[in-house]
Amino acid sequence: MDRVLKLLGMRYAIAALVLVGLAALYGAASFSRPGNAVEKGRSEPVNAAVMVCPGHEGGRVSVQSLPQKRTGGRLDVAGTRGGSPLASMTAPGQGWDKDMGTTEDSFTVRATGALAAGLEAEQTTYWPRGDDRGLAGDRCARPGTDLWFLGPGPLAADRLDLYLTNVDAQPASVDVTGLSGEGPLDTTEGRATPVAPYSTSVIKLGGQPEGLGDIVKTARDLALNVHTTAGRVAASLRVRIGKKKGVEWLPLSPEPAGSVVVPGVPGGDGQRKLLVAVPGEADARIRVRAVTADGAFAPQGQDTVEAPAQSVTSVDLAGALSGRAAAVRLDSDRPIIAGFSAARGADVAYGTATERLGGASGASAVVSDDRYDTSVVLTAPAGRAAVQITTMDAQGKGAPQNVEIGAGRTVETKLAAPQGSGDKGYGAVITVKPGSGPVYAARIMAKGKGDGYLFTVLPLMPAPTAVRLPPTGDSQTALIR
Repeated sequence: MDRVLKLLGMRYAIAALVLVGLAALYGAASFSRPGNAVEKGRSEPVNAAVMVCPGHEGGRVSVQSLPQKRTGGRLDVAGTRGGSPLASMTAPGQGWDKDMGTTEDSFTVRATGALAAGLEAEQTTYWPRGDDRGLAGDRCARPGTDLWFLGPGPLAADRLDLYLTNVDAQPASVDVTGLSGEGPLDTTEGRATPVAPYSTSVIKLGGQPEGLGDIVKTARDLALNVHTTAGRVAASLRVRIGKKKGVEWLPLSPEPAGSVVVPGVPGGDGQRKLLVAVPGEADARIRVRAVTADGAFAPQGQDTVEAPAQSVTSVDLAGALSGRAAAVRLDSDRPIIAGFSAARGADVAYGTATERLGGASGASAVVSDDRYDTSVVLTAPAGRAAVQITTMDAQGKGAPQNVEIGAGRTVETKLAAPQGSGDKGYGAVITVKPGSGPVYAARIMAKGKGDGYLFTVLPLMPAPTAVRLPPTGDSQTALIR
């Protein structure tokens, strides 16, 4: 009997100790968490950012930070493999650019504090002659784990180079798959591609030596998916249509969605083609609307597109747009990825769906170059909109201009370099005014005329200035998380 009572006493003592331990842990967690025990979701400013410019092909690397009241932080531009910084900044609103030669390395932009919020970095290459003749612009890539590109495949281009950069200390592993007009493109050849820490791997697509030709060689139109199974990578995809027929960097597409807007379809003559990819396993029915300076309309005979699952569908828009700058609005019953291809003169350009401008700061940054004719194509698909565009020199000084966009209209506005910029780059900050309707935008840079016309299109994304934190609760679930 004494032994039974002793065992029972030990069990109760252990249970009491467990309860005391849980109470201590719970109390310590409540004590160490600032603010209320139960907190609603809130926004916090972005305090760290990384972008990767692919380097290799040379060109001008440009950086622009958003002007803001918040101070503190630092921005450094350096080779991904290491070494002394090429440039450093400590004040928000400043810009920097430098012409780079061809190199085997990429360039990494790292920013902290106020300089990380709304950071923009771009790489522009201009070759007036030679096999790679063309004007090409690329937004330097942010690292991610699931990335999409939409554009031409090897049947339409003679060279596709995929640049994968690992900015972290841990190795990354990448699966590369694709979709074509005939369906999915997936083989073991694109699986488990390694990317070493602080390095860039260049993968040649389309049947070239040491490439992944078996994956994409049958594709005329291509949706390429870069998915990491370990780590994260920054990805850029360069296209050369043919010798002296144009080069471009494909813009990174947002994740699939049911309703998207593709801005910045350039005006003028030449081919204009809408591209739509359906990653899912069910066919999509898509409603198409074009938005020009004259208003929004459904292209005749193309107002509805039936797009097969796990494939890429193309639609010729040249006749419907009649040389007008435009955006295309797509509403689908299935998640889709959308973009466009454009050819004019001796060059090509590509665009993609974007998110509406604005966000926590209401502003977005873009980099321009006084060597080229530059314009911004703005579209307000629903409701009147108004923006302020401020062009700035490297010290953040400049003058604003106001632009209004009618409901269901597209407006193209030329940008003028601030005084004293010379042939250097300059920044432009687009601020969506309070009460404005949604605005979607792209930047166009061009040089030359006729058969010598070269151009590039850069879809504009909202500046990532804040991150939304989920609500927290004073519960055991919150402790476990």
